[in-house]
Amino acid sequence: MDVTLILLAVVVVSGVGLVIGLLLGVAGKKFAVETDERVTQVREYLAGSNCGGCGYAGCDACAEAMVAGKAAPNACAPAGAENAKAIGEILGVAVEAGERQVAFVRCAGTCDKTVMKSEYFGIQDCQKAAMMPGTTAKACSYGCMGLGSCVSACKFGAMRIVNGVAQADPEKCTACGACVRACPKNLIVLAPARAEHLVRCSNRDKGKEVKAVCAAGCIGCGICQKTCEAGAVTIANNLASIDPEKCTGCGKCAEKCPVKVIS
Repeated sequence: MDVTLILLAVVVVSGVGLVIGLLLGVAGKKFAVETDERVTQVREYLAGSNCGGCGYAGCDACAEAMVAGKAAPNACAPAGAENAKAIGEILGVAVEAGERQVAFVRCAGTCDKTVMKSEYFGIQDCQKAAMMPGTTAKACSYGCMGLGSCVSACKFGAMRIVNGVAQADPEKCTACGACVRACPKNLIVLAPARAEHLVRCSNRDKGKEVKAVCAAGCIGCGICQKTCEAGAVTIANNLASIDPEKCTGCGKCAEKCPVKVIS
């Protein structure tokens, strides 16, 4: 084998590699996208769970949106008020301390309170089961399906299924809203953590129809509304609701409720 040809090949390959390396280096500097160092700083104060509660794909996207002014410094609910304040200082904006909220399930139809029309052995996912008719064992079409989509969605272990109904642990809840979006029945809402009285029902049928399917459903009798001296309770579409801003926490509505659906 000719040694000269071998050396020539080595030189050519080395030369080509050197040229490509130089070109890549020049291109890297010319087309480099500068990253705002504040994005990294903000990212350190986010929850890091990538829960999507902020409306963005993850914590990295949320941090970029905050720096770009597209998201508020307190957009990450799980991060908490102190971290939101720190983010505001990094961005040079004032952050108002919002009231802490927690998830609340508007259903009290546990297996011993609601009428069971059948036994369900299908897929254990509320969202998928809701797409098919007749896929819940409960007679109440408004009630919690109890299949756990909210439990799967919660990255903080704040949701669980107890006796066929979802429950939220206010101590673990970060108000990220993942469970709210996961519920196909729209039973879960975010409410002020200080709220002492809320209605655990979403059934909008008339009282007689409600009683036929659930012993813990609001019958729209209006006793709670008449009892409330603060005007915090209203009846709409046969269903009671309580305004936490007006509620004084006296507990009279819960005491007088004949079906004990206010808790």
